[in-house]
Amino acid sequence: MRQTLRNNHQHTVYACFIGYVVQAVVNNFAPLLFVMLSRQYHISVEQISILISVNFGVQLLVDFLSSGFVDRIGYKKSVLLAHFLAATGLIAFAFFPGIFSNSFAGLLAAVSIYAVGGGLLEVLISPIVEACPTERKEAVMSLLHSFYCWGHAGVIVLSTLFFVTVGIEHWKLLAVVWALIPIFNMVYFFLVPVPSLKGEEGLRGVGNLFKNPSFWLMIVFMLCAGASEQGVSQWASAFAEEGLGVSKTIGDLAGPLTFALLMGSSRLFYAKCSEKIKLEKYMIFSTLLCIASYLLISLTDSSLLGLFGCAVCGFSVGVMWPGTFSIAAKIMKSGGTAMFAFLALAGDLGCASGPGVVGWVAERANGNLKTGMLVAVLFPIVLLIGLLFAGRQKQE
Repeated sequence: MRQTLRNNHQHTVYACFIGYVVQAVVNNFAPLLFVMLSRQYHISVEQISILISVNFGVQLLVDFLSSGFVDRIGYKKSVLLAHFLAATGLIAFAFFPGIFSNSFAGLLAAVSIYAVGGGLLEVLISPIVEACPTERKEAVMSLLHSFYCWGHAGVIVLSTLFFVTVGIEHWKLLAVVWALIPIFNMVYFFLVPVPSLKGEEGLRGVGNLFKNPSFWLMIVFMLCAGASEQGVSQWASAFAEEGLGVSKTIGDLAGPLTFALLMGSSRLFYAKCSEKIKLEKYMIFSTLLCIASYLLISLTDSSLLGLFGCAVCGFSVGVMWPGTFSIAAKIMKSGGTAMFAFLALAGDLGCASGPGVVGWVAERANGNLKTGMLVAVLFPIVLLIGLLFAGRQKQE
């Protein structure tokens, strides 16, 4: 069996699917506990914003640095290290707040550890799949990224079930349970082949990327995609519970769960219909829908409509991230690891700035998350302008 796994790239793709489930756990478990952490450790909304920003900020730093060392140490060692750090950070998240004299510092340290693993996964998983001998790359890429959504949904459903049956006060046990997934996938990746994506290496390759106007346009796309997605995703649970006044169980199921399911459905839909629907047009439609959902979330006084807006936002952002990866891989074939690393960096910068802006504005609006969401609508608006500009340039 071990020999069969070592020669089967389909198992590599399966391991990458699980890798994005690990990424989903890293990014979406803690937000379910924001209200609980605030009460248990007496931390403010702004400190919670710092936790979000540190998570994606550390991932951003790893994205930046990884273009210099991933090719040197190899994809396989790098992806194994990513899973080890993800597991370690999740376990630390359970125990560091009690070990450190300052609970908030303990949370920051734990988040930083699993963020390094998450950053490496973001850099590695997509190029590994791109390097595998598969057909219909755009469809496979969209399907790959849908597993982030299924992982996100799984985190919400299983965590909510745990909170209801065992009790949210035992969340530390659940953090350890979630750490078992990266441990399992680390073993899986050890057994399967891990191909690398070839491109121009070193400073020359990076320099050529920086001189390419299309590269910088893709950077803007990724930044806005990450901000548009996480601006709602990271705050959906707290928004439903505090802003809309519903219970935590209903808020988690109707807010972040529907967001994740519809985001995954959007990616799965495009994976099935990629031969019939032009990617660029689908992204323009999705961005318009995203703008409408942000406005609905921030301007309505109805809890039902607010939750509906969160769900629609999930569907609207689904294709933004994998779509940009696919476009970049198609127009910059020699980009290699560096291209994916810098795109992931831009995406994580967006993931940090989107919810960071929401939290920062909300803090200055007396904790009003709706005001924060209203300001964050600028991110999908900029993405729409970029897509229309790219379409016009292509026609010319």
